[in-house]
Amino acid sequence: MTDLVAPSMGRLSVNRRLAFVRWVRRTHGWFGLWGALLGLMMGTSGVWLNHRATLKLELPAQTMMNAQLALPDPAPATSAEMAAWLQGALKMERPANSVRIERARPVPWMERGGPDKPQEKTLMQPERWSFAFGGPNRLVQVEYWAGNRSASVRTTANGFFATLTNLHKGVGMPVPWILLIDTLARSLIFLSLSGVILWWKTNRRRRVGLTIFGLSIAATVGLALWPLQT
Repeated sequence: MTDLVAPSMGRLSVNRRLAFVRWVRRTHGWFGLWGALLGLMMGTSGVWLNHRATLKLELPAQTMMNAQLALPDPAPATSAEMAAWLQGALKMERPANSVRIERARPVPWMERGGPDKPQEKTLMQPERWSFAFGGPNRLVQVEYWAGNRSASVRTTANGFFATLTNLHKGVGMPVPWILLIDTLARSLIFLSLSGVILWWKTNRRRRVGLTIFGLSIAATVGLALWPLQT
């Protein structure tokens, strides 16, 4: 009776292992299919961004235009009112993607008075509002200093690669796009873990694989820490 139980338990363990491997392989494939297009886009733009600083690559077909936009009288009193007015004045279809407010503060070049020096009157830098409109192919940035009668407008028109890199970085994109990219990031995490699991379960040359895996970790950590030590 014992001789019959042992082989059946062994076969049950093997069947469970095979079922687990099949599930991981099947799920690995579906996750890869889901992120195929996004992965291709991110990979292409990522290669460009990775080499842009070192090789001093410029984004092609990118044009910029600066202008001054006169404000109404009276000027909008709040950043929300300003954003609504700018949307109409600039003829933008969508509201501002982002609004940043930098509070008033002392100017950085003012010297503080010391014991042998009278205290000078503190000069204040006025509040600054920054707005961003548009999308990855056309970005309109507006800067307004409180009290001014005009605002600075910079319009950037992007070509194909510039638009691709902005999609990569999420520039001018709504929250649903950011959440979609989050799914790709989570898919990459699963693909990495499932790839290691599949290799471990289906490959017998584990020493060679562990050596390669260890070298990749050492190279990644070493190159990441190298700039921190210089």
